[in-house]
Amino acid sequence: MARSSSGESVLTRVVRILDAFGPESRVLTVGEIARRAVLPPATAARLVNEMTRHGLLARDGRRGVRIGTRMWELAERASPIQSLREAAMQSMGDLQSVVGHSVQLGVLDGDEVLFVERLTAPDAVVNFTRVGGRLPLNASSSGLVLLTHAGAGFRERIVKGPLPTYTPRTIGGERALRAELAEVRRRGFAFCPGHIHPDATGIAVPVRQHGQVVAALGLVVPNDDAAWTLTRPLQLAGLALSRALTAQVPVPQRTDRPGM
Repeated sequence: MARSSSGESVLTRVVRILDAFGPESRVLTVGEIARRAVLPPATAARLVNEMTRHGLLARDGRRGVRIGTRMWELAERASPIQSLREAAMQSMGDLQSVVGHSVQLGVLDGDEVLFVERLTAPDAVVNFTRVGGRLPLNASSSGLVLLTHAGAGFRERIVKGPLPTYTPRTIGGERALRAELAEVRRRGFAFCPGHIHPDATGIAVPVRQHGQVVAALGLVVPNDDAAWTLTRPLQLAGLALSRALTAQVPVPQRTDRPGM
């Protein structure tokens, strides 16, 4: 594979271009892509043009560039997350109709929780998560659930930091995080009042397939005394989704996934 003078492969540079986009950065100029991907402008322009020809990127008719529909098509065609999302929709919809708040589904990806599905509710409390968005494992309820059930070596590395914080309530110290993970394992769910935003409480439970935790099902609700009453319906929804997944053909798992 062709390499630049710095020794980087073309594939590495293409991945950096794709990583430049995010939930809050869906459309970028070539100049913005070059800066975010740390590429010379001419190199970024050439690669963007080639990726556009293949449908991996698309232009919006002006100066903007966005992820192309072919990228979505390729990802959906073989994504191991697709069967998880499909199985989750009924449980998530039922849960939302009962609690009246936002419901979300997250998986462990790298050192973060990646949100792969989300149902919003009318007049919902502030929620920073987006489909395709990420949060640190120590800061979010879904992240704490996934970290609790990850492999010991991976968990130790995350616990030792650094631990990003959003509010004074975010768990930012090793001792506090170890204690919280033990509590999550004991009670079976994570409860995070004000950890991401002072007005919101995150609650999450593990989702299992054949006994293995493959995802976290969560709620984002107002930070008030009523939040604790929603843990039971969330746990029941998590159990229902776990049963549905176990009845399916197993979701393919990455062999290099933390905890494997």
